[in-house]
Amino acid sequence: MTLPYAEPLIRREPPPRVIPEPPRVGEPGGDPCGLCDWLASFEKSEHRPPLWTDDNWALCPAKDVTIPGVVWLASRGHHDSFADLPAAHATSYGPVVARIERAILGLGGIARVHVYRWGDGSAHFHVWFYPRPLGMLEARREMLPLWADLLPPAPEEDVADADRKIAAAMAAGD
Repeated sequence: MTLPYAEPLIRREPPPRVIPEPPRVGEPGGDPCGLCDWLASFEKSEHRPPLWTDDNWALCPAKDVTIPGVVWLASRGHHDSFADLPAAHATSYGPVVARIERAILGLGGIARVHVYRWGDGSAHFHVWFYPRPLGMLEARREMLPLWADLLPPAPEEDVADADRKIAAAMAAGD
């Protein structure tokens, strides 16, 4: 694993803690949850629709992709974290994640699929799927999102092709 930065890096001291923390998007006192609005009306939206949906989940295409096959999964209802997912969501989560992983691996040239949930941006449950390209050893473990953030944009046709293949694989699994 290799950082995507040149040496020397200089250690910084963390700033003072902010308590209370400001509300996130979708929390009381924060901005409204745009994801809820989009999921309720994506057929009429100018944004691209999800690649696949069921009663509980929506698999969404990522924007500004540097590695084709990056997607994210969101709950159809407004839930914040694993701790408050309804039983149907919690029960279906593992099988849905396995289907997504198989769909991404089916693109070919993918060594692993990393699943990330940070939880600090929006109070609407979502997880990210990052494919680590075969042979990209510098991006193992937690380095993959750092590298993905700094790589040049992937060609739009490659991203669209990966999205189509993932959507087809998800539809075939229904």
